[in-house]
Amino acid sequence: MTETVNFDSLGLAPELLKALTDSGYTTPTPIQAQAIPVVLAGADLMAGAQTGTGKTAAFALPLLQKLLPFANNSASPAKHPVRALILVPTRELAIQVEASVRTYAKHTPLRSLVVFGGVDIKTQTPHLKTGIEVLVATPGRLLDHIEQKTLQLNQVQILVLDEADRMLDMGFMPDLKRILALLPKQRQNLMFSATFSNEIKKLSDDFLTNPQLIEVARSNATNDNVEQKVYHVAQSDKETLLTQLLKASGAAQVIVFTKTKITASRLSRSLVKNGIAADAIHGDKSQKERIDALDAFKANKITVLVATDVAARGLDISELPMVINYEIPSAPEDYVHRIGRTGRAGASGTAISLVSPEEEKYLVEIEKLIKRQITKETVALEKTARPSANTRNIEDKSSHSRSSAPHSEAATKRMPPKKKATDPWFDKPYEASASRQESTVRAMPARKIPVAALLGGIRPNK
Repeated sequence: MTETVNFDSLGLAPELLKALTDSGYTTPTPIQAQAIPVVLAGADLMAGAQTGTGKTAAFALPLLQKLLPFANNSASPAKHPVRALILVPTRELAIQVEASVRTYAKHTPLRSLVVFGGVDIKTQTPHLKTGIEVLVATPGRLLDHIEQKTLQLNQVQILVLDEADRMLDMGFMPDLKRILALLPKQRQNLMFSATFSNEIKKLSDDFLTNPQLIEVARSNATNDNVEQKVYHVAQSDKETLLTQLLKASGAAQVIVFTKTKITASRLSRSLVKNGIAADAIHGDKSQKERIDALDAFKANKITVLVATDVAARGLDISELPMVINYEIPSAPEDYVHRIGRTGRAGASGTAISLVSPEEEKYLVEIEKLIKRQITKETVALEKTARPSANTRNIEDKSSHSRSSAPHSEAATKRMPPKKKATDPWFDKPYEASASRQESTVRAMPARKIPVAALLGGIRPNK
């Protein structure tokens, strides 16, 4: 079916087709060929598709098609209310999705904007006030704008939840419920997710009305174009093995996944010290730092991008040849998302996981989810001449002792020896003199003297 279908046959407007031609797209992907007619027909949609299958265009193109009757060149903001809302979990994905919407709408008067956290909200407000039809937003920043009354959602006709599973993983459910309560009840709802968990199905029941279900691949499946490998390695040897694999692969671009922000930063610095151009991208980085690192990676100025799951969601690197799980995720669905960064749009890719004995239980859950056994590989670790940490510490202490010894000896020579006191009067312990003892005895009262009445005493008898 997908071999004979082209964009011309999907009923898209000439303005949109021209934008697709400009971008070099002629044949829709399976998710696009199936989803676009459903969305154009006005039905709610629940779509399951692996990352890299073109699902952004699957909802962006029909969304723009349905908004074309409202397109106008008026300068009045009132003529450009928010009619389509696209919610995404991360800043990177928000930027990517809005860029695609803008590309597809470039031959139309329709306006789009992206809003996300991590930057000054005041820089986004003026753009909102000019009026836009398509708004791409992260949930938290959208609620910020709503509270500041810089936008209204009472004319939204289409709602899209992209990467819905990730939004739930990141704890956005309360925010989603607040946003849904602010939207018109009469609207079209589209939900896209790479995995279908029980939580996702519950979410679909909350806001989808008789949705049509589309799955272009088995639920929670991984792309067949991706060669998956596992290396069993001790946690202490992971860094050595990673460096060895990176140098041996010769790949121009590699994303390395870690669980924590601290590990991502430390690992990127270590790779740089080992002669590998690398940078880290995670939640503690400013938006500018993250964008700069991503741009440098796309421009091949750096070879390795070390990323956490949150920061990496939505990264769209064309023909990314390899991803490496330095630490495999505890949630098996995250594994599907991670390796979905490679093997996109029909290209081949390689996904390598470094698994320590402590992580074996997570690997079992991953293989259970994707319903396949991952190939186990072995490799001999190259011996390094660098001393171990313990050895370096001992050497450092020894060298410090050696270097400090002359100084201590000199200091000892410079200090004059303490002289013992030779004056007997000073050396003699203190003893009260006999005269002082006698005077003390004489000073003590022989009888109790009455205290004056004014001082609370007893008045003496006269």
